[in-house]
Amino acid sequence: MSDKKLTIAIDGFSSCGKSTVAKELARKLGYVYVDTGAMYRAVTLYCMRHNLIADDGTVDEAALKNNIENIGISFIYDPQTSKNTTLLNGEVVEDEIRRIEVSNKVSYVSRIEFVRAQMVRLQQDMGRQGGIVMDGRDIGTVVFPNADLKIFMTASPEVRAQRRFDELTAKGEKVTFSEILENVNQRDYIDQHREVSPLKQAADAHVVDNSQMTRDEQFAVILKLVEEAKAAKK
Repeated sequence: MSDKKLTIAIDGFSSCGKSTVAKELARKLGYVYVDTGAMYRAVTLYCMRHNLIADDGTVDEAALKNNIENIGISFIYDPQTSKNTTLLNGEVVEDEIRRIEVSNKVSYVSRIEFVRAQMVRLQQDMGRQGGIVMDGRDIGTVVFPNADLKIFMTASPEVRAQRRFDELTAKGEKVTFSEILENVNQRDYIDQHREVSPLKQAADAHVVDNSQMTRDEQFAVILKLVEEAKAAKK
């Protein structure tokens, strides 16, 4: 491989393994990993803690806009374990932002224009020098439209719901498969139909459907794409 450092954008639907792949890839390449989904989850948690979002998903946008500059998001990434820990104003919130209560509301917060604008600014600052793997919904279309490698990951809703169900129940959360599937379908619809930065495949993205792939098979496919992108950058 060439030693040229790439900017790698990984987009796709919720619960299709983007973060897992991105972390493994960053570890393999010695790159920085940024979990953009965790950033929106952290903002959502902030809203929930400060009563800025109602049970029906209605957000007090005026109050949130007044506070958006006060929402500090940072990461502690351990390349040896590929573990990424999210901090909200210095507090570790990694487990809390993964709960179903946050999952049910994150799409209502992430579709707000000024929230996305602030997060995009932070993300672009993080990745300006290359040598970065970033995953989310709009990395290849909005955050880094000139990324060296764009990957769009997908899997069937049922497969994604089962993976999410297994993950949450392993942590001891009391959830049902139907509840998770409903959440997956709802988030897909909101992500694809929001006015600001909707989820869509970039024209030059490589599609990886991992519905029937093992993690090793999927990683082999993506590593091949990285090798090709590095060769093209020489």
